[in-house]
Amino acid sequence: MGSETLANRYASAVFALAAESKQVERVADDLAMLERTINGDPTIRGFFVSPVVQRSEKERALHDAFNGRVGEIALHTLLLLVRKRRESLLGGLVTEYRKIAMAARGVEPLTITTARELGPAEVRAIVERLEQTYGKKFEARVKVDPALIGGVRIAMGDRAIDGSVAGRLEELTRTLMGAGS
Repeated sequence: MGSETLANRYASAVFALAAESKQVERVADDLAMLERTINGDPTIRGFFVSPVVQRSEKERALHDAFNGRVGEIALHTLLLLVRKRRESLLGGLVTEYRKIAMAARGVEPLTITTARELGPAEVRAIVERLEQTYGKKFEARVKVDPALIGGVRIAMGDRAIDGSVAGRLEELTRTLMGAGS
């Protein structure tokens, strides 16, 4: 079974618990914080994924570090991953949980990549235009990539729109290379 499928199963179970206890957003925030904390430091990550460190030692350290800082559902999810030797699923679980939570709210993820930082009004205008065009609700995440030179790249599910200068230059290069054959 692929790790994405397994992460989705764990995320679905965690989401069901969170929804039942009306803590969907809290659990999403807690899981994201756990992942940032663990994966944000190479030493902590090494300890967390190490097959040499005893599970009981990991559980004790994680419980001591996060008890009272995150809710019970997120903490027990983390400890379950350790007990089942599925530590490497944490990032995928967080991603899948976020997707499930967004779908439950009727929202789809949208990634806007630009060459420069956009203001809130600019982001809102792009999102509103896309919502009108596609008849869907989107939750936008904005990334800055100066390599785009200018313009914007938008990713929504399996659809991509490339209106960047870099994208147009790549397209021109492909056209010219194809013409020379």
